[in-house]
Amino acid sequence: MRWTAIESPIGELSLAADDTGLTRLRFGAVGAEVDHDIAGESAVLTAARQELAAYFAGELTEFTVPLSAPGGSAFEVAVWRRLTAIPYGEMETYGEVARAVGDVGAARAVGVACNRNPVAIIVPCHRVVGAGGKMVGFGGGLPRKRHLLELEARVTLETAWS
Repeated sequence: MRWTAIESPIGELSLAADDTGLTRLRFGAVGAEVDHDIAGESAVLTAARQELAAYFAGELTEFTVPLSAPGGSAFEVAVWRRLTAIPYGEMETYGEVARAVGDVGAARAVGVACNRNPVAIIVPCHRVVGAGGKMVGFGGGLPRKRHLLELEARVTLETAWS
């Protein structure tokens, strides 16, 4: 696995990839606890870096970088798949995601699955909010979640009005 770090408007992001796709996106620097090889950037990391730069510039609304995220439970994978179906600039509640994956009472479990999302931003867990649109829960912290949602809302409005 290869790691790289990039600067972004929400702070440093650490990215990891194997030979087939992006495996991790972490907020902050990669710690010493991670076994990593930063000796050279792979094509996947280069693509992820370029797509994230375009996303933060408001020029990209859908990621195409290949993913090779480690598998979670069947429920987590279903939640992550659902997250990728939430359109750019829109939000769903934890309850709505739970309903969409077939378990109406699993809103809290959706929150846990979002927290375990190995490739945040790319798999947009920031688009999941509490009941009534309340800003709750995000592994990167609520200020980062707010920034991402505001970016997407601004770009969506600018696109609609242009």
